[in-house]
Amino acid sequence: MSIDTTFLRRCISTLEHAVREIEAYEDRKDILYDLYRAACVKEFELVLKQSGKLLRKRLAAWFASNRQADRLNFKDLFRHAARHELMDAEAVERWLRYRDNRNDTAHDYGENFAEATLKLLPAFIEDARALADMLEQANDG
Repeated sequence: MSIDTTFLRRCISTLEHAVREIEAYEDRKDILYDLYRAACVKEFELVLKQSGKLLRKRLAAWFASNRQADRLNFKDLFRHAARHELMDAEAVERWLRYRDNRNDTAHDYGENFAEATLKLLPAFIEDARALADMLEQANDG
């Protein structure tokens, strides 16, 4: 059974669009730059959340019950994905860094945080697409 990634892929597409738009603005004082930067940060957060939610579903097959999988925190989900060879260790390390960046969001919605997040987005989008591809594969746990 594959996992429905429709919403995740929609969020990834929205993020890609926002990144393209923000790259078009050289004047960082333009209100549209601020708008697209905010959209990038929000979509980054949504993709992270959806990724964890769907990865939890994918990993459930390796646990005695769904409740066991539900107890895993975000980072442990990705560590288990590596353990079950759904992702390689380098990809997992990047996802852990993305999560750390997101955790910083909760404490600092300032310009510096947003600019740091923007630098992560090209690699993040690639990793999110790869995760969606993996999630869509038949679950053979």
